[in-house]
Amino acid sequence: MLLLIGIVFMVISLLVGWRLRTRFNEYSEIPLRSGLTGREVAEKMLQDYGIYDVRVTSIPGQLTDHYNPADKTVNLSPEVYGGRSVAAAAVAAHECGHAVQHAQAYRWLQMRTALVPVVQVSASIMNFIFIGTMILGLGFHMMNSETILSIIVAAQAMLTLFAFVTLPVEFDATRRGLAWLNRAGITYGEEHAKAQHALRLAATTYVVQALYALSTLIYFVLRLLNNRE
Repeated sequence: MLLLIGIVFMVISLLVGWRLRTRFNEYSEIPLRSGLTGREVAEKMLQDYGIYDVRVTSIPGQLTDHYNPADKTVNLSPEVYGGRSVAAAAVAAHECGHAVQHAQAYRWLQMRTALVPVVQVSASIMNFIFIGTMILGLGFHMMNSETILSIIVAAQAMLTLFAFVTLPVEFDATRRGLAWLNRAGITYGEEHAKAQHALRLAATTYVVQALYALSTLIYFVLRLLNNRE
């Protein structure tokens, strides 16, 4: 059953990821009328919010863009950092939305940041258990142990909580980024509509991850309850 759940969500995730990459590549071909690069968009947004202690950097990879609250950096992939497109502006503004959240002590971002160490431990526990069951061939025995199932449920509950806390963080960063792009006149009309579409597609990936985490949690909770009958 768990394998089937995983396959279903893997297929959905692949489809969403494929559509996101397709749209990103398409919108990367649409130049901004302002001619600003993603780096310039990010720096302008940070300045407009009075944030001067956050650096904008370039990192390798595609769609690897993220904000790191630990060292206060907006990290942009090469096509976003140097790109002068609708897609580059949208992604840069979204990541700066996280920087604004951090500067304004947005409670959901604070909660997600606080959960990171717990989630790392939970993920390690889950990996240890599943790898152990495969390598040692104790899958049936361990997965029917009430103690092991209880540990799995606790760990998966933390992973699920993290996935759902991430949703308002991402949606709010998108809202902030799009509002600023429109207010600053960086994107407007058809440009702005495409920026909205790109960021909403990106947000869909987080929804899929959260639903997969929840379905996995429900599966193990049901197994634990069944074992107790």
